[in-house]
Amino acid sequence: MTDASVEALPPYEVGRLAGAVLDSVGSVVVGKRESLELVLAGILAGGHVLLEDLPGLGKTLTARCFAQSLGLDFRRLQFTPDLLPADVTGSFLYDQRKGDFAFRAGPVFTNMLLADEINRTPPKTQAALLEAMQEKQVSVEGVTYRLDPPFHVLATANPIEYEGTYPLPEAQLDRFMLRVSFGYPTEDEEWEVLRRRMSRRQEESQLTPVVDARRLMAMQAALEQVVVEDSIGRYIVALTSATREHASVLVGSSPRGSLALLLLARARAVMAGRDFVVPEDVKDVAVPALAHRITLRPEMWLRRVDPAFVVQEVLQAVPAPASGALPTYAGGYTGQ
Repeated sequence: MTDASVEALPPYEVGRLAGAVLDSVGSVVVGKRESLELVLAGILAGGHVLLEDLPGLGKTLTARCFAQSLGLDFRRLQFTPDLLPADVTGSFLYDQRKGDFAFRAGPVFTNMLLADEINRTPPKTQAALLEAMQEKQVSVEGVTYRLDPPFHVLATANPIEYEGTYPLPEAQLDRFMLRVSFGYPTEDEEWEVLRRRMSRRQEESQLTPVVDARRLMAMQAALEQVVVEDSIGRYIVALTSATREHASVLVGSSPRGSLALLLLARARAVMAGRDFVVPEDVKDVAVPALAHRITLRPEMWLRRVDPAFVVQEVLQAVPAPASGALPTYAGGYTGQ
């Protein structure tokens, strides 16, 4: 959700700035352009991103680099089993000078929050973050505090380590616009990581901001100018509906999945400098937007069926539109 006073940038300018941000982040995070594009699409769409991958593959580094390149205030919160909701949202402390309680804001009051190992903290603390993610506000002792835009959560999770963890329930997974994995680098990419580390002569890398918070909101506002014709809108709905009817699925994607597909497809369009969505935009984001919203039948887990394979089967089964029709929704066609 963007500030009404922010004027939207034209799509070609958003595409140029998005490319510059990706080049900046890619100078540190080696060889993961496709995954980085998905993370940036999630941010441009105003959503939150779950980075689920094995340890040491650059999840935390990615979050820090995006915060630096986007010129955002950044906080990192390490989730642990003893973390309390107040450690996320903040709490009231007694001020002896004023003789009254004063609110001390928690780390959630920032532009980009890295929730590191989010599945290591108990459900009560996860729920405190959930309100901030969904409502862009926190409630402490009956008082509600708004979070200033832009506000994005980049959460990390380890998919193989279950000892001492609290798996995210489906309702909370659904709040993440998309789930992204990086995977192991190739040998050449891994050598490039080492080479850059040696040439840097220090552990930390510092990136110069490409944009600032207000400029980012102007980029986000550009998504509202992107045209989605009816056939593509119905294609999005057909994909989401098909996940509910698949033989391997117990619970398919909710309508929030359709909305995520729409917003992410718009983000892909502006990243390409376009003010209209094409079917390829939808296909590019279907797996990261829908796979984590699907609950498989118990017997499918025994067969090691991956929800991503279900989404890929759905993509193959549902025909993509080839229509050049104009959208029917109000204000849909700008004449550009």
